[in-house]
Amino acid sequence: MLQGKVVLVTGAGGGIGRDFALAMAAAGAKVVVNDLGTTVKGEGASSGPAEQVAAEIRAAGGTAVANSDSVADWPSANRIVQSALDAFGRLDAVVNNAGILRDRFFFNLSPDDWRAVIDVHLSGSFYVARAAAPHFKAQESGAYIHMTSTSGLVGNLGQANYAAAKLGIVGLSKSIALDMAKYHVRSNCIAPFAWSRMIGSIPAETPDQQARVEKLKSMQTAKIAPLAVYLASETAREVSGQIFAVRANEIFLMSQNRPLRSVHRESGWSAEAIATHAIPALRAHFYALERSQDVFSWDPI
Repeated sequence: MLQGKVVLVTGAGGGIGRDFALAMAAAGAKVVVNDLGTTVKGEGASSGPAEQVAAEIRAAGGTAVANSDSVADWPSANRIVQSALDAFGRLDAVVNNAGILRDRFFFNLSPDDWRAVIDVHLSGSFYVARAAAPHFKAQESGAYIHMTSTSGLVGNLGQANYAAAKLGIVGLSKSIALDMAKYHVRSNCIAPFAWSRMIGSIPAETPDQQARVEKLKSMQTAKIAPLAVYLASETAREVSGQIFAVRANEIFLMSQNRPLRSVHRESGWSAEAIATHAIPALRAHFYALERSQDVFSWDPI
């Protein structure tokens, strides 16, 4: 499905990103394997993970180059995109997968932990996507695949920084889809459910948390890759601005914010009238304080 295409995958040194890179190569793409080689918390750096995955692709008969620049910096994000152009002369798809976790309950979340997660997930997705945009625009084709999360789409405990970044990516993707549509460039999001190095850092202290982790362990990262391959291919050329989720063998199309119900008062609203009339009329449609596991409460299929 990707013969002749060049695909850049960030955070491809392990987990979901590695499976994306391997699947893209197996589908015929030339792959830029980007990974800074940090810990889950974003500490340290090593070229080893990216080099290892690129070598794995080449050993299987594919074509790949490694890059270990950071997505969280505008000049280095440009170097990531340039590495695709230098190696292969073009770029057809960007998979914004790089990420870190700094989980804290909101009342303990430090500005540094907030900034670090936002810098990698949200700013990193923008930097790499923006660096690729002139090339996509000039060739009048291209695909962006961004990784979001139900932590942002639904909610989760102790992940205010991660949830804000992941929901921000949804807004970024939709804006890219709108702004780039006339150049035949598409942009979509995937919310993955899978056991990975990053998910493995989730606390599992209570019975509820332990049960959730056991469910996650049954969900393989490789199950996410086929959707990413499809979205990068020309068969998905009419698909843009969408949010998908993958959970083992299930694929979901996620909802997007739209009005649920309205109330009208000809004379306008006072705070008292809102309390006595508007809120009682709207309350039945309020969302509960649910977490991802409350909404996706059944065992993976």
